[in-house]
Amino acid sequence: MNVLETDWWTMVVPPDWWAEHEDDSILVGDRDGVGCLEFSTLHKDQGTFDVAAAQAIAESEAEQRLDWQRVTVGEFKGVESAWIDAGDAVAIREWYLVNDALLLFITYSCDEENGGMDDAAVNELLDTLMAVDAQGTS
Repeated sequence: MNVLETDWWTMVVPPDWWAEHEDDSILVGDRDGVGCLEFSTLHKDQGTFDVAAAQAIAESEAEQRLDWQRVTVGEFKGVESAWIDAGDAVAIREWYLVNDALLLFITYSCDEENGGMDDAAVNELLDTLMAVDAQGTS
């Protein structure tokens, strides 16, 4: 197992998954090419996020009305939704997760025909999410 470490959070990445940094996001995908997670991090210099704020942001950012469910993922709490983008034939899951001054926006996408195939593995990955404290330790 490898540990993906950022300035703000860490996550365990099993050997059958890969991770890479890209501009303002981090990509994590399975080596079989089924799907890919994309992580974006927002950090407040002052104040904190709560689940209500995460849900409000999720609802304002969504291009369509979605059913957001409250979740706990690793050390983060927030909301999750899933849908099919019929125009592109893509299955999508999204999370808006908070921990203190951190907000993670996470998207998992795969071909519609593979929808659900990686759900258990994605859930296991996300359950290893840990926030890094101000001293740089998780």
